[in-house]
Amino acid sequence: MRIAFHTPLNAYEDGRISGDRRMAHQLVQAMTLLGHGVAPIADARSYMRSSEQQLLDQRLAEAAGRRDALLAAWETNGNQPELWFTYHSYYKAPDLLGPEITKLLDIPYVVAEASDSGRRSEGEWARHVALARRGFCAADLHFCFTERDRGGVEARCTDRTHFLELPPFIALEPTAPQRRPNAATARLITVAMMRPGVKLESYQALAASLTHLIDRAWTLTIIGDGPVRDQVEAAFAILPRERIEWRGALDRPAVGAALAEHDIFVWPGIGEAYGLVYLEAQAAGLPVVAFDSGGVAATVRHEETALLVQDGDIAALAAALARLVENTDLREDMGSAARNFVVRERTLDRTSEIISHGLALAQAARAARQAASAGSTGP
Repeated sequence: MRIAFHTPLNAYEDGRISGDRRMAHQLVQAMTLLGHGVAPIADARSYMRSSEQQLLDQRLAEAAGRRDALLAAWETNGNQPELWFTYHSYYKAPDLLGPEITKLLDIPYVVAEASDSGRRSEGEWARHVALARRGFCAADLHFCFTERDRGGVEARCTDRTHFLELPPFIALEPTAPQRRPNAATARLITVAMMRPGVKLESYQALAASLTHLIDRAWTLTIIGDGPVRDQVEAAFAILPRERIEWRGALDRPAVGAALAEHDIFVWPGIGEAYGLVYLEAQAAGLPVVAFDSGGVAATVRHEETALLVQDGDIAALAAALARLVENTDLREDMGSAARNFVVRERTLDRTSEIISHGLALAQAARAARQAASAGSTGP
C-alpha cells in the first residue's frame, strides 16, 4: 500500500536529535517492514510557536499551496497515496493537509500521537485548537501512545473513529551494548537536552534530589547540551564536583554505550510526552527513577522496571534513588526485568504487528463510511 506520511510538528527530513524525530522515523521503518511504500511529505511543517493570527493565516495559505501541489503531482505521476498517516498533531501543530486531502481522495486517514488541549480551546489559541480537532474527528483511526492523550482526543470524535493503543517503542540495534555488573559505587546517568522550560526544571529537580544523598556512594554522568547549559551547571554546583561527569551531547550509538556503563537511569521527566530515552535505558538493563509525570508511566512498569514518584516531590525522588543506590540486588533484579520488558514488548517487530492491525481497521472504517455515504445518496 502507498502511504503518505506527514509530520506537522517537525519536518521529517530534519536530522536533529529528538525523541519526536526519532519516533517519526521508527514509524516509517515499521510500516516499511510490513511491505508498504511510505512517502514522507516534505516542506509541510505547520508548527507555530506563538498564537499570532497572522502566522496561522500564513500556515493555512502554505498548506493550501502544498495540497494543490501534491494533488497535481499525484495526478501526473500516478502515485496517489492509498492511505494518509499523520504523526503528532496538536494545537500548535495541527494537521492542515490530511483532513482535506483524505476527503478529496476518499482514502483512509490515520493519526498517531494526537493530543487535545481543552485549556487552550478559548482565547488566543482557539482557532488552532479547532483546526486540530477537525483533524481528530476526520481520522478513521487514532494510534494512542498514552491513555491521557486518548482520553482527550476520544472526547472530540464520533463513534465512527477507531482507537488503538500503540505503546511507545524503540528500534533496537542488534549489537546494542548491555549493562555490565556494578562495583560498590552506584553509577547514575541522565540523558536530556538542555532547553528552557520543563527540561531545565527537571535538571534542577534532579540536582535538588541528589543533595539528600550526599552520604551515599554514587556518581552521576550527564549527557546533553543546549542553550541553558550554564543554568544546568549552576544547579549542580551545590554538589561535590568529583561526583558529576559532563559528557555533552552524544550521538545515539555513543549514548547506548554510555548507558551500558552505568547502573541507574534517572530523569525526573516533568511534562514528558513519554520519553524514548526511558526505553533505551531499560533496553540496556538499567532500572529507571522518575516522576510520574506526563506519559512517563507508558514507558515503564512501576515497581518492576522503574520507581515512579509523585510529580514534583523532590524528597520522594531522592528516596527512590536511595533505594536503588543502597540495594545492589534490587537494582540488578529491576535492571534485568527492564531489559526483558523492552525486548519482549516494545520492539519494532511487536509494534509492526499492532500497526498492521490498525491500518486494516482504518481501511475497514473508511470502507464503512463510503458504504454509508453511498446508501444515503442512493435512489
